[in-house]
Amino acid sequence: MQIPYKPILPHNPLPIIIIGAGGIVADAHLPAYKKAGFEVVGITNRTRARAEKLAAEWNIPNVYDTVADAVANAPAKAVYDITIMPEKFVETLEQLPDGSGVLIQKPMGDYFWQTKEILEVCRRKKLNAAINCQLRFAPYVSAARYMIDQGLIGELYDMEVRVTLETPWELFPFVMVHPRLEIQYHSIHYIDLMRSFLGDPQSVYAKTLKHPAKKLSSSRSTILFDYGDTMHAVINTNHDHSFGPHNQESFIKWEGTKGAIKARMGLLMDYPHGVPDKFEYCIVEEGKQPEWKEIELEGSWFPDAFIGTMSSLMRYQNGETHVLPTHVEDVIKTMAVVESAYQSSDTGGVVVSEQLKDI
Repeated sequence: MQIPYKPILPHNPLPIIIIGAGGIVADAHLPAYKKAGFEVVGITNRTRARAEKLAAEWNIPNVYDTVADAVANAPAKAVYDITIMPEKFVETLEQLPDGSGVLIQKPMGDYFWQTKEILEVCRRKKLNAAINCQLRFAPYVSAARYMIDQGLIGELYDMEVRVTLETPWELFPFVMVHPRLEIQYHSIHYIDLMRSFLGDPQSVYAKTLKHPAKKLSSSRSTILFDYGDTMHAVINTNHDHSFGPHNQESFIKWEGTKGAIKARMGLLMDYPHGVPDKFEYCIVEEGKQPEWKEIELEGSWFPDAFIGTMSSLMRYQNGETHVLPTHVEDVIKTMAVVESAYQSSDTGGVVVSEQLKDI
């Protein structure tokens, strides 16, 4: 089966200026842009030495002292790639030229009030702004989306994300201390992914939990989406499964009336080394036993999905497409689900003892 799953590249790639020089830039952004043939013309960071290090490693010609310096020296039609922490988004966006193309690292704010401030700035300055929700563009997600859009597995009625593994949070020192760790910085990927396939849920039920022997604010979550009485959509994450690889899992599964798809997200297992991804599907044929088949896909979530988010922004900025999948106007709805999940977790479910009052 031939499946188109690679991102459509812009006819005229635009020059990129990166704001921030953290690990994600070195591990994903710059490898992705090199693979796609995109030109990074400059980089700036609060600590100049970090920007200089990346510039030397990746042949970036310009290192700027400040965002203002980067903007002042930016070539025409430059797009800005913001990879700093969310509390700095608003003041950074304020410095960009009106109408700029900008890719903003997820999450779109740490709290929903911050999310709304970011949206307000983008609207006021007429920025063509997208959030880097790059899981939407992972090869196995794009392949699944094509198959589902073509009706190959029939009507979708079940979507599940399950992550059961040991995550080395210490690799992300600024993130691991966050009071909203698991959903805000990890499961947000899956919430956004669910929305991209199923639309906006009517409601959400969630519980996010701590580990008794760790200082993390949360490391396990269950999130259940209400899409009516036939669609089952659930996210289950457990980052504390420190019992070896034997029973670790990391997958997305879609089930429909004619078939099913399962994709292993290999990156998350033995992170940051990862294991190979796996893309399997089963299409039911009348009179035959169900048979699972595997398709080998080139690339993975890191770095290839980062090509997709930047390509879609460049194509939108160029007028090559009228669709910007992770536009701030769309991802604001992902953030509303994130906020709702936290509210659900905080307020709890139906109190069971209430049912026993009159017994």
